[in-house]
Amino acid sequence: PLPGACGDPAASPSPGAMAGAVLVAAVTLALVAVPSGGSCPARCVCASNILSCSQAVLSTVPTPLPRFTAVLDLSHNNLSRLRADWAPGRLAHLHALLLSHNGLAFVSTEAFAHVPHLRHLDLSSNRLRVLEENLFSDLAELEVLLLYNNEISAIDRTAFDNLGRLRKLYLGRNHIARFPLELLRDGSRPPQLGLLDLSANRLRGLPVAELQALPAWLRDRLYLHANPLACDCPLFQLVARGRRRRLSAVLDFQEELRCQLAAPGRAPVAILALASRELLNCSEAREAVLEAYLGDSVTLGCDSRLRAAHSRHWVTPSGDKVPEEAGNGSATVLANGSLQLRALRPEDAGTYACRVAGPAFNETLYVELLVHNFTLHGPHDGLNTAYTTLVGCILSVVLVLIYLYLTPCRCCCRGADKPPAPRDDSLNSSVLSTTPNHAAGEPPRPRAAGHRAAPGGQNGRFKGGGTPPMAAVVAAPREGPRAQRKVSDPDSVSSVFSDTPIV
Repeated sequence: PLPGACGDPAASPSPGAMAGAVLVAAVTLALVAVPSGGSCPARCVCASNILSCSQAVLSTVPTPLPRFTAVLDLSHNNLSRLRADWAPGRLAHLHALLLSHNGLAFVSTEAFAHVPHLRHLDLSSNRLRVLEENLFSDLAELEVLLLYNNEISAIDRTAFDNLGRLRKLYLGRNHIARFPLELLRDGSRPPQLGLLDLSANRLRGLPVAELQALPAWLRDRLYLHANPLACDCPLFQLVARGRRRRLSAVLDFQEELRCQLAAPGRAPVAILALASRELLNCSEAREAVLEAYLGDSVTLGCDSRLRAAHSRHWVTPSGDKVPEEAGNGSATVLANGSLQLRALRPEDAGTYACRVAGPAFNETLYVELLVHNFTLHGPHDGLNTAYTTLVGCILSVVLVLIYLYLTPCRCCCRGADKPPAPRDDSLNSSVLSTTPNHAAGEPPRPRAAGHRAAPGGQNGRFKGGGTPPMAAVVAAPREGPRAQRKVSDPDSVSSVFSDTPIV
């Protein structure tokens, strides 16, 4: 009881003390009634933002879960159902949820509404049988989804809608009998899907034409081994093409890529062995690559080695058969079996298949068409960029050589009425000659023995074999302007560069 509770006025506390006591009591009651957000559930181990409840014999998700949990490991427990209220509060920081080896048979379509930022979800090794409509639609940031080793036999076409960031999907070791083509077809598949594992299921047939048209980056990560596929030549050509292109999905699982022959009672055979005469005598598909531009018209040849073909038809990259009758479309089959495409568009790019059926065996030829997203240069366009660059480089080299080795001619013709302008020593020296300039017909003057040059000259420096003494210059008879030309100065800039090439 608080002081003064018995009604003694002398013992009653002051209003400030009363308010402080009430505040302390309220805070204490709140701490007791509401558990702390950082408390770790029983039978779990918490390390920073990681919550591990693996192998804890749990039949329900433990509560309360810390709101800051980023990784939640609930694997190897007894969680048979995952309801919508398994997480009472919103776990905004959770990006990895591990639920493998739990015997899960039911997952609510609203089970992931509280974890919108989940990037890694592991539901492997459970007892899931059906993937319901919009089951993962709340996981817009999901990147990796593990569903292998379940009992999945039915997949709703909208189960993986809204998974714009999904990169890896593992559906191996299930009971899937229908190939989920919606996961690969443009417009319906996750745009960033780069790995699809459908191994060890119950697939008996494959949409080979559409798989051939897949981008290489997705075809490389499509795993189809350990399925009871029916043997035929298109299947062989699909696998042989992957081996020729060294796709890891084929090279790493060649022994498990097997198929079942139509004859009853026969054991599965390797798909790559169907080329032998004892089996189907399939021929390996040949490929060609053709490049074109928007708006062009191209002809795809079907150069088959079969001379007596029973039938011949083309299949577009989208898997549609081109009709043999000429229609109003852009694709037409010619009389010789070639395919003509007019007014190319960006969506016309891809791999076209020409299937030829003969009396002894069948053959399929593939032509990969690359459509560049710019128009071809017209006849009046300028030079090509590479050609222009090459011509520019050659002209630059020629100009540099002209500048280095061709000297402009000396102007020797002057008017008689104009007196010659005085020139400096460095300018009067010859550019190409290595000997000093003298007057025409005048021999060089010998220097008197023991004569010492005057200290004058450039900057007062001594010129050891340069300008003759002043007396000799004065005594020399004047014979016109050419007689007044001085001997070149070996220390001048022109004399130095006259003996060495300019680089």
